Amino acid sequence: ASHVINFAQGEFLMIGGMATVSLTAMGVPMLLAIVLAVVLAGLLGIALQRLAIAPAKNADVVTLIIITIGASIFIRGLAQLVWGKQYHVMPNFSSDQPIEIFGAVLNSQSLWVLGVGAVLVAVLVYFFTRTLTGKAILATSMNKDAARLVGIRTQVVLMLAFMVSALLGSVAGIVVAPITFTSYDIGIILGLKGFVAAAIGGLGSGMGAVVGGLALGVVEAMAAGYLSSDYKDAVAFSMILLVLFFMPRGLFGAKIVERV
Repeated sequence: ASHVINFAQGEFLMIGGMATVSLTAMGVPMLLAIVLAVVLAGLLGIALQRLAIAPAKNADVVTLIIITIGASIFIRGLAQLVWGKQYHVMPNFSSDQPIEIFGAVLNSQSLWVLGVGAVLVAVLVYFFTRTLTGKAILATSMNKDAARLVGIRTQVVLMLAFMVSALLGSVAGIVVAPITFTSYDIGIILGLKGFVAAAIGGLGSGMGAVVGGLALGVVEAMAAGYLSSDYKDAVAFSMILLVLFFMPRGLFGAKIVERV
């Protein structure tokens, strides 16, 4: 909705995973710990919009992107002070035993990732197509001035957009934490891979981001299987160079035409 690439998005994934691990270590039940971690991330998203983005609402896009990078560094620094530099382990949501499907051996947590991802996509589709709040966010993203003219409180909508993105990021960070483990700096690589997936699918296309994420996952798995796991990140980031060179709008990105 803000037309700004939020490079602090990965930190919401980190906060979700790290907060859940810390709360469960303190004896909080897993489900309650997840809820509290998601709420914490949502509040952090609101704070980012109100304290960093809103005061610079008239700044150019590059300045706003730099602000999100600074916010990312700030959040990561606080996380290092609170949780230290070591990796933290979160147990699988269900059995630790691997599951074999058509000859392929999968971590049971991978099925949770797929299931939660599918549920989130369905919820987002409903939210943006069936609710007034979702439609207000879409209207603001398309034309902020026109949205303001029809009575939409665009600053509130932008705050909600950052909150929703933080909530989604924290949930993603929680479900992948048992696979990747979690640490204060895990958000960097996860956030960049999210950007790669969005760029492959087409920035601004929700379904494109889903397809881009699946494509990125397949390519990473093939690189790890046929080459080495040491090369999977290099292959992943090479993909974005190819996409930006040959398909700058991604697979599903639409050409934007502005009437003047």
